[in-house]
Amino acid sequence: MKTYKVTNTISLKNSVTKEVIVDAEKQLKKLRKKISKLQDTMYAHGKYSMLVCLQGMDTAGKDSLIREVFKDVNARGVVVHSFKVPTEKELKHDFIWRHYIALPERGKIGVFNRTHYENVLVTRVHPNYIFGENIPSVKSLDDLDDAFYHNRMEAINNFEKHIAANGTIVLKFFLNLSKEEQKNRLLRRLNIPEKNWKFSSGDLKERKLWDKYQFCYEDAINHTSKEHAPWYIVPADDKPTARLIVAQTIYDTLKSYTDIKEPTLSDKDLATLEDWKKELKEE
Repeated sequence: MKTYKVTNTISLKNSVTKEVIVDAEKQLKKLRKKISKLQDTMYAHGKYSMLVCLQGMDTAGKDSLIREVFKDVNARGVVVHSFKVPTEKELKHDFIWRHYIALPERGKIGVFNRTHYENVLVTRVHPNYIFGENIPSVKSLDDLDDAFYHNRMEAINNFEKHIAANGTIVLKFFLNLSKEEQKNRLLRRLNIPEKNWKFSSGDLKERKLWDKYQFCYEDAINHTSKEHAPWYIVPADDKPTARLIVAQTIYDTLKSYTDIKEPTLSDKDLATLEDWKKELKEE
């Protein structure tokens, strides 16, 4: 898969030992505390936000990654949105609208669990879904050609360029799961009673379209990975390693913004600092 920017933070070997997993978990534990501190500073600074976009095939590990990477971040500092099938109200707007209104406020980290890219992935594999949007120019399946989806990708590029210019740091991660590992994870859901609820017969139907999805992902990533909104391809067969790669990328990116600093008191406030202390002590 050719991409604009591929992370090479950690190389995933065919055989992942217990020692490697334990080490990844230890590193993640340290990293998420650092991310928490940086987010606190970003919140106090109040000029930037961060949008973390997660995409991947079913069972790629998006939910558990969110839980483990952001476990130590202040609850007020991270907001997660999991986008499902568009509602009737959402379908009455353009395809990016529901994502725009879910963007994180300045000072916060927003996580999109599945993202605006579903509109050039799922809808490209299942073009009939587009008819629900009631787009005037779309009258038949013939109108849903490559040009249609590439125009959507350009709209996404413009959306991300706009929010980046207004202080949103955009990071996009594709959790690159192998077909064999997906089979193992689906079987696990079937074999473990308490995991049965996670399985859907629709998972098997989508799995048969694997090659179509891989083409759509490759095409979308190649058209939308930009300096202001890079894609990172994350090997996802080993969950601890995938989580570490994402956390390391988030931390390194936030750390690179050297202008994000805690605000300082004005000269006037500094001058009265001792008076405030005295007033409180004498209560």
